[in-house]
Amino acid sequence: KKVLEVYEARLTKFKYLAGDYLSLADLNHVSTTLCLGATPHASLFDAYPHVKAWWTDLLAKPSVQKVAALMKP
Repeated sequence: KKVLEVYEARLTKFKYLAGDYLSLADLNHVSTTLCLGATPHASLFDAYPHVKAWWTDLLAKPSVQKVAALMKP
C-alpha cells in the first residue's frame, strides 16, 4: 500500500510516473501490475483513483496489450 500511496500522490500531479509523457518508469511496472491484477489483491487499486486511471490508460495502449497477451498462461 505504501508504494501505491506514493504513486497516487505523484499521479495527482502528472499523467505518468516520470511526468506528462510515458516512459520506462511506467513500462517497468507493466508485468508486475498485470500479475497483481490477476490476484485477489487487484481491488487494492480501487482505493487509488489516479493509480487506477494510470493503469487503465496503460492497458489501452496496443503495446501493453501485446505484452499482456504474451503473459497469459
